[in-house]
Amino acid sequence: MTATADRDAFVARHAALFEHSPWVVERAAARLPLADLHAGLMQVVHDATPAEQLALIRAHPELAGKAAVDGTLTAASAAEQASAGLDRLTQAEFDRFHALNTAYVAKFGFPFIICVRLTDKAGILAAMEQRLGNDRATEIANALEQIGEIVRLRLEAVA
Repeated sequence: MTATADRDAFVARHAALFEHSPWVVERAAARLPLADLHAGLMQVVHDATPAEQLALIRAHPELAGKAAVDGTLTAASAAEQASAGLDRLTQAEFDRFHALNTAYVAKFGFPFIICVRLTDKAGILAAMEQRLGNDRATEIANALEQIGEIVRLRLEAVA
């Protein structure tokens, strides 16, 4: 197989790891071989410009938000949100998620990101409330860290 074919196969296999952001995997493909796949992918994220990092964060859907309601989540996001019970919210829970999502986006300008497969509804709500007290730089760092956890678990699923 040629180096180009290797890169193309790598991109085809991993393009969906980052929510609506195949550019991360495309850039990582140019760095093949990667000693540690997850670390190599996340290095691309950390090497990206602040604007690119913000675009990556903004590519993620709100938890229990419009995309979940209208069925336009990616398959991976839908499964992840379902794993935390976000597809089975009471009206009160849905209203609380909506209020926190609205407050979070109003304060930071991007959706709240958490690796939902590592927590549950109560944990997500508690994290949303706690993280609303942070500054924007801290929340950008938190979002990128959580994206890293999401990708780590998605990688395990394709391994």
